[in-house]
Amino acid sequence: MHGPVLPGWLLVALGGITGAYCLLRLRRCSGDARRAAGDEALMGLGMAVMAVPAAVLTLPRWTWTGYAAVFGCAALASLWAARRGAHHLHHLVGSLAMAYMAVAMARPGGGATGHGGHAPAEAAASAGMPLLTGALLAYYAVYVVRSGIRLVPARAGAPPAATPLPELLPACRLAMGLGMLAMLAAL
Repeated sequence: MHGPVLPGWLLVALGGITGAYCLLRLRRCSGDARRAAGDEALMGLGMAVMAVPAAVLTLPRWTWTGYAAVFGCAALASLWAARRGAHHLHHLVGSLAMAYMAVAMARPGGGATGHGGHAPAEAAASAGMPLLTGALLAYYAVYVVRSGIRLVPARAGAPPAATPLPELLPACRLAMGLGMLAMLAAL
């Protein structure tokens, strides 16, 4: 995305690690949990690829169209799955946000280097639609705060859980929410 190289690499690491964790979850889940793990793996790995700094890899403009198509199909699948659970609505928003960012990057001026990288200020400012970007930023800001609050123990001073390895799923979702927030802010 737009901006310095270090935050880009941090987003690559964040997306890659969370995507890999979700791929591992795919192996031990079934049913709706498996579908959610697959959606989250696609989102995390997609974020990792999208965040690679333009100084390292400049993708041809047509790849952004393919990227938008993949996440558009994922949005349709999430819309269909939303009949069974409200959590899929979050996946729908995430897939639409990824498709929106890909379309913004594919537009002329949506990433002067073809990968979002170091675009001129006027091109970077016109990359997306400010109202839609603002709405997505607000959604992810609320999502991140809610996810963070859920990670706080119910009562202070409570002994740690008896399980040796606590479930990482809430932290994974928080990390991906933070990544989406950062990518949208860089758009």
